[in-house]
Amino acid sequence: MSLEKRINAFEKLGFFLSQFSTNSIEKKNNILFNDLFFDIFKTQIKRAKEYNGWFDDENVLFSLHSWSSILTNENLQKWTKNYFFKETNPKTIALIFAGNIPLVGFHDFLSVLISGNKVLAKLSSNDKHFLPLIAKYLEHVEPSFKGFIEFTDGKLKNFDGAIATGSDNTARYFDYYFGKYPSIIRKNRNSVAILTGNESEKELTDLGEDIFRYYGLGCRSVSKLFIPLDYNFDKLFKAVYSYQDIIHYNKYQNNYDYNKAVYLMSLFELQENGFLMLKEDESYGSPIATVFYEYYESDEKLLEKLKNDTEKIQCIVGNINLPNQVNFGRSQTPHLWDYADGVDTLKFLNQF
Repeated sequence: MSLEKRINAFEKLGFFLSQFSTNSIEKKNNILFNDLFFDIFKTQIKRAKEYNGWFDDENVLFSLHSWSSILTNENLQKWTKNYFFKETNPKTIALIFAGNIPLVGFHDFLSVLISGNKVLAKLSSNDKHFLPLIAKYLEHVEPSFKGFIEFTDGKLKNFDGAIATGSDNTARYFDYYFGKYPSIIRKNRNSVAILTGNESEKELTDLGEDIFRYYGLGCRSVSKLFIPLDYNFDKLFKAVYSYQDIIHYNKYQNNYDYNKAVYLMSLFELQENGFLMLKEDESYGSPIATVFYEYYESDEKLLEKLKNDTEKIQCIVGNINLPNQVNFGRSQTPHLWDYADGVDTLKFLNQF
């Protein structure tokens, strides 16, 4: 199967997913195999919260629509043009997925298949229904994918390399289990935003998207703010007030109430507005409904700290012209060439 066929298949998948967005779920004409798959996807979206309480309709549809926007022929061609993929002797790559946000491991799945290799996937119990449906759709669109995608609940066997995503604790297990194989092992990372105090109200409102999307559960969710010494929190709270309805989601509210009680009993000082707590803390991984903040004295000292903490940070949101910086409101919509942990997945797959 040629690269062009693989690109065409994923482009058609993008067309199919375009029927599902946060604005509407609308069946379109001229979508391949729509009669087979549209209603199944629609049902699965409605049932997703039964399997994972954080997978509400809004966030599932956001993920599906984001991928539909990315999977264009132009993007896929641009992404793959600088690589040479072998068209013979495909390798089997074991993929272990996290389940923190909908389709969190889709980029790895896409990367393995677009490079002409085979997927052996072990899904998280928190997100195990969408990817098999997508795999079936791809096999209908491009039958050559049959035999290239396997899902297993058991022990991973007979593979040539691995990509595994988990916590710092599971990473130690992954290092042991996959030590003799070429592998990418991903640990905990968090995203940060740098504020100068000169941001517009729109930029701060857009920052709310980086904070609240997926309830802050993604590695690209902003969980830490770096702020100047004289920062005025009122401006930030005013700008993100439009996200206030998040507190009405029970799981989020329970976390807010619990963490607030813990902070108050521990006599921590908080900045809060009824649905978001800001706590001064040097750590990067904040609990749900909380964002940590840390003051910086100068740009130079801040940049030095960020450099030293590179392995803890997934992406940096702001407008101070840092390399690979993400604009406000864009942390959850990376490009195909924005690799997790800065590790080029296609380059890794090309070594086989």
